[in-house]
Amino acid sequence: MDLSSHPSGVTALVYPAQAKSTGAAIILGHGAGAGQQSTFMVGFATALANRGVDAVTFNFPYIEQKRKIPDRGPVLEACFQSVIERIRGELPSARRALFIGGKSMGGRIATQAAAADAFLPITGLVLLGYPLHPPGKPDQLRDKHLPAVRRPMLFVQGTRDAFGTPAELTPILNLLAPRPTLHMIDGGDHSFKISRRVKPRRSYSATLRAEGHSNTRSTPSALA
Repeated sequence: MDLSSHPSGVTALVYPAQAKSTGAAIILGHGAGAGQQSTFMVGFATALANRGVDAVTFNFPYIEQKRKIPDRGPVLEACFQSVIERIRGELPSARRALFIGGKSMGGRIATQAAAADAFLPITGLVLLGYPLHPPGKPDQLRDKHLPAVRRPMLFVQGTRDAFGTPAELTPILNLLAPRPTLHMIDGGDHSFKISRRVKPRRSYSATLRAEGHSNTRSTPSALA
């Protein structure tokens, strides 16, 4: 289905809330290297649906067109904004409490869209492995727009993330209002994978198992 103004259009999948509904919805954008069908995206969307949240994932145009190089920032932002508009029209929960975010690039684009529009109808943002800087280039920060977001933000970051560790994020987040929440994944990398040399207190996969989600699957439905 065509969710954007782009000629190619994009597709979205809805993971309906499986548990008692929280009355909220979340739209998650994928990372630069893989689309909405990646294990990471499906796993997070399923887990959120099993916690009572209507979860939505979508592909950016370059994924739909089977290109490897992401579209330029304005194209990605326009796509995300179009998805928000359509999902609010389709899901009652999205009109009550809508969160946006995503993995890596998807989360960064969500923050840019929120920063660019103070009236964007969202409740908050969930950022999974925020790409604060390119690996090995800590001087190239992607944080200038964050003060303009001005919504509640949750950053979930692995302590071994080559794109920015919690220690690197902390001084930046401390300056933002409202003050974001930072959740650390002990020993986790950019995809929250845990090093065998680290014994984490709690990881993403352990959280899913502890909450009984590892054997439960929400079947997504494509919007028509």
